[in-house]
Amino acid sequence: MKFLFSGITIRVTKKVIESNFVVALLANSKMESAAYSQSAAAAVHSSFREVFDQYSWDEVSERIYSKTEADVIGALENAGNASINDFMALVSPVALKYVEEMAQRSHRITRKRFGNVIQMYIPLYLSNECQNICTYCGFSFDNRIERLTLNEDQALREVEAIKAMGYDHILLVTGEANRTVGVDYLEKMVKLIRPQFSGIMIEVQPLEQHEYERLIEAGVSSVLVYQETYHEENYRIYHTKGKKSNFHYRLDTPDRIGRAGAHRIGLGALLGLEDWRVDSFFTALHLDYLEKTYWKTKYSISFPRLRPAVGCQQPNHPMSDKELVQLICAWRIFNENLELSLSTRESQQFRNHAVKLGITSISAGSKTNPGEYANHFHALEQFEVSDGRSPREVADMISSHGYEPVWKDWDKVF
Repeated sequence: MKFLFSGITIRVTKKVIESNFVVALLANSKMESAAYSQSAAAAVHSSFREVFDQYSWDEVSERIYSKTEADVIGALENAGNASINDFMALVSPVALKYVEEMAQRSHRITRKRFGNVIQMYIPLYLSNECQNICTYCGFSFDNRIERLTLNEDQALREVEAIKAMGYDHILLVTGEANRTVGVDYLEKMVKLIRPQFSGIMIEVQPLEQHEYERLIEAGVSSVLVYQETYHEENYRIYHTKGKKSNFHYRLDTPDRIGRAGAHRIGLGALLGLEDWRVDSFFTALHLDYLEKTYWKTKYSISFPRLRPAVGCQQPNHPMSDKELVQLICAWRIFNENLELSLSTRESQQFRNHAVKLGITSISAGSKTNPGEYANHFHALEQFEVSDGRSPREVADMISSHGYEPVWKDWDKVF
């Protein structure tokens, strides 16, 4: 099997694997048993902040950039059970020389752990209202463009259009505007929409633990929250107004989600704001802490590269396609049980090849503005979509590579 990314050829030996939906479920059961056998005593910190404060951004950067080829080779030998130090080596510049071997190992680990299943999902934007000023986001409060929050009838029309595409798994997204789209609104929408889907994920403003508990009780299975960047000093440069400007409140959010008992927590950094290698290390450090502390919870990682949006900045630290391949493979080699998600931020060509590297869930047919699937309001979008293919076209692409597209949250259902 051959992969081509921007002129870089990556060959992966093709094996005949009798993997199907049942194989994926059996593999998942094995992971469940391993996770539940962990000792709760592994949690020695009351919050991730205690771990985070032990590290310096500059010192971590120096360690990553000083990694040698021997460090990378050692990390590859630990594939599937790598340490946080191994992850440093895998995202280091010198590891780019080993991206072909990383791709081979990532492919094998993913097929062994997840079979040939790739989950399909779609975002439903309920609102673009936001009280934050963020330099990179189309929803930023200072963008004086029409705002919209869907009412129940409008949301149901969107749901009807999404169901017609074949989806049974959905991500609900809003801006961060507590008065308009606070927990009361979110709870109402989750209860309204939940009967139509096997699984509901949310990507909304950070909430308190008791508010997450309300939403989980209403039917939310997964909560996604992105720190954007772990560079504490520069964080305020990108978040100049609103609740999001509080670095530590956002940093503590996954802890509140974990204590609330979410089935799955999704993490990620906005790739392009700061050095992606250092931000990815801190994301891995965060994940490592969460897995040891909230060991019943499953975890996913997303790879949002900074995309063009109205009134927004360009990436400060651009990331190449080859580097994104490196990062995807580094995550899989670091943690074989982790779910890796790729959105329509990425191009059609890139996503066609990335599904073979370790990705386990993928969005398709996405609209990043509220009311666009059925109501066609043409409100302000959060960012430009790069892969504009229909869900069926993406599903056909997945099938053409020997994988099975799954339209529901089978992990939660079974």
